[in-house]
Amino acid sequence: MGFAAEKRERATLAELEAVPNNKVGEIINGTLYAFPRPAPQHSRASSVLGGDLMGPFQRGRGGPGGWQIFDEPELLLGPEGEEDILVPDIAGWRIERLPRLPRTARFMLAPDWVCEVLSPSTVTVDRAEKMPAYARHGVRYAWLVDPIARTLEVFMLERGRWVLLGVYGGSAVVRAEPFDAIELELAALWGEVEEEAPAPPEEPAKTPRKASAKKSAKKARSQRS
Repeated sequence: MGFAAEKRERATLAELEAVPNNKVGEIINGTLYAFPRPAPQHSRASSVLGGDLMGPFQRGRGGPGGWQIFDEPELLLGPEGEEDILVPDIAGWRIERLPRLPRTARFMLAPDWVCEVLSPSTVTVDRAEKMPAYARHGVRYAWLVDPIARTLEVFMLERGRWVLLGVYGGSAVVRAEPFDAIELELAALWGEVEEEAPAPPEEPAKTPRKASAKKSAKKARSQRS
């Protein structure tokens, strides 16, 4: 299915740390997965979405603030010896739950929201393994962004199960929980928003030429005569 995974008793932290730097390693239900780094379409969708959310929800610019939002945070979740180590493309915590950043390399508090940007090499594990893991650890909201199909799926956790709140696609402008305080332009995630061409610079107003010193002197003599 395009992903590297080996079924075994339980992957160890040492095995995870041995994953090459050009791959993203995760342990889900004791299985080690190593995925290639994202392709440009994937990176663009993730970067644009993170940028759209960061200003209004982390910095309070044009939105309510109140969130901590991170790209590719490493999560260590679950009881000792049974931990899942997950790396969502983007994750967010409400500020009241995460007022200060952890001093450890990994986050041990489950996020309030995660986003996975799907790619051919990750889609099976994202849907079949990571979504159940996020539900198991009590993540409240999850988004699945597919830059190839050009869709956004929005899920909310209810009684331990994911409920699909909506599927949006193409160039729709949407409000999606938990960030429904602002509108998101999906076309921007797919690179389909045309930037307005900058207006040509205005030509400076022409000022009348100053009369030459010779003409000014001639005019002054005629006025005295």
